[in-house]
Amino acid sequence: MRKVTEELELKLKNLPDRPGVYMMKNRAGKVIYIGKAKKLRNRVRTYFQKSRPHDPKTEVMVSKIADFEFYVTDSEIEALILESNLVKEYRPLYNVNLKDDKRFPYLKVTMDEPFPRVIVVRRMAKDGARYFGPFTDAGKMRRTLRFIQKHFKIRTCDYVLPDPKDKVKLCLEYHIKRCPGPCEGLISEEDYGKTIDDILLFLSGRSSELLDRLQDKMMELSEAMDFEQAARVRDQIEAIESVRQRQRVVSDQVIDRDIAAFACSDVDAACVVLQIREGVLIGRQHFYLKIQKDTTESEIAETFIKQHYMHADTIPKELYISAALDDRELLQKWLSEKRGNTVRIFIPQKGEKLKLVEMAHNNARLLLNELLLQKQHYKDRIPEAVMRLQSDLRLPRTPVSMSCFDISNLGQEDKVGSMVYFEKGKPKKSSYRHYKIKTVKKQDDYASLREVVYRYFRRLKEEALDFPDLLVIDGGKGQLSAALDALKAHGIKDQLVIGLAKKLEEVFLPGQKEPIMVPRTSPALRLLQRIRNEAHRFAIEFNRKLRGKRTIGTELQKIPGIGPKKAEVLLKHFGSVKKIKELTAEQISEAPGIGIPDAQKITEYFGQ
Repeated sequence: MRKVTEELELKLKNLPDRPGVYMMKNRAGKVIYIGKAKKLRNRVRTYFQKSRPHDPKTEVMVSKIADFEFYVTDSEIEALILESNLVKEYRPLYNVNLKDDKRFPYLKVTMDEPFPRVIVVRRMAKDGARYFGPFTDAGKMRRTLRFIQKHFKIRTCDYVLPDPKDKVKLCLEYHIKRCPGPCEGLISEEDYGKTIDDILLFLSGRSSELLDRLQDKMMELSEAMDFEQAARVRDQIEAIESVRQRQRVVSDQVIDRDIAAFACSDVDAACVVLQIREGVLIGRQHFYLKIQKDTTESEIAETFIKQHYMHADTIPKELYISAALDDRELLQKWLSEKRGNTVRIFIPQKGEKLKLVEMAHNNARLLLNELLLQKQHYKDRIPEAVMRLQSDLRLPRTPVSMSCFDISNLGQEDKVGSMVYFEKGKPKKSSYRHYKIKTVKKQDDYASLREVVYRYFRRLKEEALDFPDLLVIDGGKGQLSAALDALKAHGIKDQLVIGLAKKLEEVFLPGQKEPIMVPRTSPALRLLQRIRNEAHRFAIEFNRKLRGKRTIGTELQKIPGIGPKKAEVLLKHFGSVKKIKELTAEQISEAPGIGIPDAQKITEYFGQ
């Protein structure tokens, strides 16, 4: 449990007894969790009460809280809405997050123009239009759009109609009977609007109501002796009936329901929503959620309901889910307000409704397994640059793992070597190694390289570790020969080794007189340059660090009674000689193992 600071304690005391939303922040000021409360004072304080047990996930989250903010609302429903919007905006680490559905398309019925259209969009906007979706199956969405354009005959152009200046010439869509010709004034806004009403019924799943309207329209046309138009309406009825017959009837009740079920792993969850309209299963939506370990299915369900139905165009009368909800009454009230009449949430325990929930759960489990397999496939996938490196250098095996050596040699006292390790074309910094040159007394890059390569492979052999698929040496023929000598000393014969010369980016291979020139545009060359540059950076960084320590340590060791160990303690405790110069003897004596006599010698040395 995190210790409560005076500042936090003061904020906790001043929390109001009103509904609202709270935002927990870490030391960096980043929002890590957002929650709602019926009473902010009671809810927020529970996070900091030692006597209040928390689950492991909450314990970890609380340990990172450094500050919080809150917003007061007039009601708990307002708090629920604000919480959902803030979670979508900030996407906090410890909230369940519905993955951004920007890739999922919607069908938008434009309602702000005299002759509306049905178009595909990726984002909903508050523009008075009607949105249907999101369609998690883009193929199904396209088929639905083609069906509407074929059987309901509406315009697809984006002209501003009616044009007050002059009329647009009739296009091919009119001549193939896909458009009623509003651009030429061949249909009134009222009659066109009736077609749009039919489309809205169709997209809402109100097939029965739509078919009844079309049957009445067909009879009226027949009585008016307009048999051609009556035949067209008949064809429309048959097309809608054929779609309806392909949809599965799952209830004898003419009612709208959504069936939602969830499946989760450690950090991923999948949700499947079966959409039932008028007792007919008209579609399936699926979503992925990002969760924290130990997140309960109840938390996932509540978050999904809030985030999914916050912007949904249609709300079903009944919602069946696979998990119990702590805030079921509040969610029912909120959904009822959005729908305009009563919405009920059920957790079925038996019968046909339970079978539907189980069917949704099985689908969710399959989707989650598919997601996990895709992640594993991506994790196991070998990048193109690594594959190209094998082909460009004609290597006998794929260099999945690569070790690269470099020597940084600035004076006889500051000779170091570095080894960086790449796996599947990416740095694996936990396997990086620094080397202080031990056996080479003078400046000799070849001998230094021979030493570090020898020591590296000696450790691999002693600890029975795998050799890298490819050994990359920063340098030309001389450096490559030095590395081969080190391998030969270990009796290693089948290790793949190359030398990369900087001047012309030539690649030298053992036993070949002429270097290989990797194409400048090849990703393989960029990979070699990257690992070579990383080895150089790592070596230079270590060299500077040692040189700095030696220089600073030498200055401290000039003080009587301060040897290498005490100098190291002082630097580690205070950070720099500059800082030590500013301190009093009492302050310096706070360092471990440094007494007042030593501290006084230090202050006297620096002229304090």
